Amino acid sequence: MNKYKKLAVNTAIFGIGSFGAKIFSLLLNNLYTKHISPSDLYTKSLLETLIVLLLPVFTFSLTEAIVRYGLDKRYKKKEIFSTAAIIMFVGLAAMLPFVPLLHFIPILRPITGYAMLLYICVFTSALRGLCSQFVRARGMVTLFSIDGIFTTMTLFIFNVMFISKLGMGVRGFMISIILSDLCSSIFLFIAAGLRKYADIRSFSKSLGKSMLRFTLPLIPTTLMWTFTGFSDQIFIGNMQSDSVFLGNDAAGIYVAATKIPNLLSVLSTIFFQAWNMSAILENDSEDRNRFYTKVYSAFEAIVFIGSAALILFIKPVSAILINYSQFPEYKTAYTYTPLLIAAAAFTCLNLFLSGIYTATKHTKNAFYTITAVVIANIILNLGLIPSWGIQGAAFATFLSYLLCYCIRMIDARYYVPFRFSLLRTVLNTSILLLMCIPIIFGFKSWIFWEILLTAAITFLNFDPLLITVKKLLNREQ
Repeated sequence: MNKYKKLAVNTAIFGIGSFGAKIFSLLLNNLYTKHISPSDLYTKSLLETLIVLLLPVFTFSLTEAIVRYGLDKRYKKKEIFSTAAIIMFVGLAAMLPFVPLLHFIPILRPITGYAMLLYICVFTSALRGLCSQFVRARGMVTLFSIDGIFTTMTLFIFNVMFISKLGMGVRGFMISIILSDLCSSIFLFIAAGLRKYADIRSFSKSLGKSMLRFTLPLIPTTLMWTFTGFSDQIFIGNMQSDSVFLGNDAAGIYVAATKIPNLLSVLSTIFFQAWNMSAILENDSEDRNRFYTKVYSAFEAIVFIGSAALILFIKPVSAILINYSQFPEYKTAYTYTPLLIAAAAFTCLNLFLSGIYTATKHTKNAFYTITAVVIANIILNLGLIPSWGIQGAAFATFLSYLLCYCIRMIDARYYVPFRFSLLRTVLNTSILLLMCIPIIFGFKSWIFWEILLTAAITFLNFDPLLITVKKLLNREQ
């Protein structure tokens, strides 16, 4: 099987397991907006973000090392699993006294009363991450995908039970995540036979040091990346203005709007899971640069066509994912999504470029690039939100991710000098921004312009897709 087919097959397997699961997760947003008010939705988002922030800090981002080292045949799987597990559990134990102090931070006051649930949630998420990423590192992509479906189904059932039936709101959401992750961990531990890899005697101090050297630069990178995505909500929730709508309710509406671009993130996440494995396995191949060139061209084409299609169907998609029946305030959320979709497009491309840092073990560069983005995001939020409100936050997010892309495209190509078309990227970006205007300003003939521009972006990206299809049909390497 040639490398293009292998990437396509892995993407398809991840897609089968993840697409339905991710769609189910997005549909849960309808349930959340029906039963949770905008201000409480902001609290829910705060807790979700804290989970994402605490996980890499107290687990040392070792799930990334599990995949990187697990795919390398020079290392023993038993040592990788046991070493990573022991280091992670030590870190999680150190987190216990820290979590109750979080609600003393002024901007985190909405999470008061959730400390214990937050800790348990981080613990079970870490446990699931350990098991699932080790399964992936062993090449068991089918089991990994089955677990994705299983986890989402249990999450859906628990959410309906605790939020819809018992009316437990945010607390019910946290309990649902805990139980879902716990079920997933048990399932993977049994199905993948992970017990034979768990042995305290297999702990390797030298391997642990090597893994930590690889992952420690990823921790501030993850923190900054998460903060960049979440700082908009913090600014919207805590800033005041006489001319625009701000506050916790506004932050909650922004949270609802961010769920729609996640449809694009679903596609990129599925691809990235397969791409990350291919990038590592092909890092030393002779035609690596050519492989990257072809894959990137196709990936960029899919990302921009998908973004255009999502903007084109923004109103019906919004009606499916956001429930306006109980809280009419959510009705305006779709007007903030076009710029967020454009931002999500560059998030996808940034993920591709981050795969270069992982494959070549230059994870420090990911940290350097995101530092500039965080600074830019803060400055843009401070400048745009007081005047433009929620729309200003969306535009700040887009500009920040665009900046990250520009820096990484220059930097990452020092390590893997693949080719790309600057002209096509500029045209894609310009057309996508033009598609945002009719939705934001409520043009009466918006559908005509969106159809026309979607056709233009599809035509522009047709050739790269065709070339990749031909590669997939070619039996030779």
